[in-house]
Amino acid sequence: MSFLMKFLFPPSIFVTATTLASFSILVTNGLSEIRGKNMQYSKFAGVKNSVAESKKRMISGRAGMVMLYTPAFLAGLSSFAIFPDEGFRFFLLKSAITIHFLKRVLESSFVHKYSGEMALGTMIVILSSYFSSSVFMIIAQHLTMGNPEPAIDLKIPGILLFLVGIIGNFYHHIRLSKLRSGTGKGAKEYKIPKGGLFDFVICPHYLFEVLVFWGFALISQTLYSFAFALGTTCYLTGRSYATRRWYLSKFEDFPKGVKAIIPFVF
Repeated sequence: MSFLMKFLFPPSIFVTATTLASFSILVTNGLSEIRGKNMQYSKFAGVKNSVAESKKRMISGRAGMVMLYTPAFLAGLSSFAIFPDEGFRFFLLKSAITIHFLKRVLESSFVHKYSGEMALGTMIVILSSYFSSSVFMIIAQHLTMGNPEPAIDLKIPGILLFLVGIIGNFYHHIRLSKLRSGTGKGAKEYKIPKGGLFDFVICPHYLFEVLVFWGFALISQTLYSFAFALGTTCYLTGRSYATRRWYLSKFEDFPKGVKAIIPFVF
């Protein structure tokens, strides 16, 4: 524990409680993806896990994706007014959160191509997760004010990891959007992605999104941000596993050497 505290601010009871809750939910959701109970968006929007799920209310994919990220973006943006002048580390975290979710709003509006709808319940669950995680990361950082800095400063590695993650994520989202260019039925058909890290893993965009959240963690150095990054890693690993399984079921020529999220490993 003493070694761990060289990297972290000492957590409060509030931070510990929210950390355990968020981490447990994300790990559970990741296991659900592996077991085939998938969040109903993207290619899984039309996959029915039960008769009851077929009756779920659906909304357009574009509207759903924009709504997913907007509250988290607004949380990051408003934190500049709510918690002004609380140090360079806090400024970096607020900036990273705001930039990441603004990017996701803009991508959802202008870059992504959509093949179907999104379940309203799924949209609310994911929206709540991103919004609450952003708020709790900000609050956890605010609660560190007045505490000594961790012995090992990880801000610079965090900035670098965040930049690599956000650029890599954007690049692979662009490649995905070009797979379904044009209009009509062809614009809604899935194809096997090629180029970039798609030649090694089916979900490099998730891999780079994981790096974004680990960038948050290294910048922040709070227990909550580290646990949320680990929980997000578990969830997106499960989602990537389910995605690879879906591609294997749909395409007989899917390259067996292409992994889910970690090149050559998983």
